[in-house]
Amino acid sequence: MSYNPFSLQGKKVLVTGAGSGIGRAIAVAASKMGASIVMVDISKEGLEQTGALLDHPEYQHQQYVVDLTDSEAIGALVESLDGLDGLVNNAGIPNTRPLQMIREEDFDRVVGLNTKAPVLLTNLLYKKKKLNKGASIVFTSSLAGLYTFTPANGLYSLSKSALTSYAKSCAVEFAARGIRSNCVNPSMVNTHLKDSLSFSEEEYQKDIEKYPLRRYAEPEEVANAVIFLLSDAASYITGHTLLVDGGRSLK
Repeated sequence: MSYNPFSLQGKKVLVTGAGSGIGRAIAVAASKMGASIVMVDISKEGLEQTGALLDHPEYQHQQYVVDLTDSEAIGALVESLDGLDGLVNNAGIPNTRPLQMIREEDFDRVVGLNTKAPVLLTNLLYKKKKLNKGASIVFTSSLAGLYTFTPANGLYSLSKSALTSYAKSCAVEFAARGIRSNCVNPSMVNTHLKDSLSFSEEEYQKDIEKYPLRRYAEPEEVANAVIFLLSDAASYITGHTLLVDGGRSLK
């Protein structure tokens, strides 16, 4: 076999939000690079659809239907796992409410899934020593957590800013076991989450003009960035935020 530092051959990788969108693209791409995939999502149907797309069926990829806003469910998931080489905290939801319209239930829902869930899952996996020495953790954050603070996106930005900060803390504290922690920070991506936003076609076209590449990302393009950070090709990269934004942050 030819040398390939981007290979995930022999690695076991857990992906949250694997039932659709970016999470599905990550799971599929990681399986193509030789990884055994542990898929987590709240949708059983979504997991089954993703599972049917994975390479290397001989690996017996695992599927777990889990509500990640339930801390007891996270605990049960962690107890059933072992020997992870990669963890992709990808599950998340958008929110489009002006700041003065944010309700406590909005805060609990968005921050609960986007921030609290990955923090609890990561902390518990580390504490229980379910992450192998030299494992790689990747968080799907957002450009909205770094640069592009737009109207009616404040709660989402808050949740992703906190996640980006936490990922850097993981890089410092988990380095003793050789565990790396990084973020990918995409801008707008062509997924069902984008389609759920209440923007007109005219508003989308105006927004696309802010991108030097004049288009939004495809889920597979974000997945490829995640594969890099999971792989040994990124063995000396930790605490990094990798922008996948088509140049949006330049404007």
